[in-house]
Amino acid sequence: MAKKSSVEKNNHRKALVKRFAEKRKALLATANDTSIEMEQRFEARLKLAELPRNSSPVRVRNRCEVTGRPRAFYRKLGLSRIALRELGNKGLIPGLVKSSW
Repeated sequence: MAKKSSVEKNNHRKALVKRFAEKRKALLATANDTSIEMEQRFEARLKLAELPRNSSPVRVRNRCEVTGRPRAFYRKLGLSRIALRELGNKGLIPGLVKSSW
């Protein structure tokens, strides 16, 4: 089980990303538009830099929904390999079968 503080910090980052998504998208579009004057593009970059760092989607870490583990994360299921194995052995994941040969 991951530290509760790490999981909560990541949840806070997710909320900030959601809250500033529209503003960040508009500023990035302005900053990257080559048809706009250089001064306006620079202003957009400065405003973008003033936004909270944790509002950037790059800073959000994929974590297991069950354990909070940050590594060995399966995107499709939202679980780590360990949680996937445990739930699969209990038969709680439809279509997942333990292989044997």
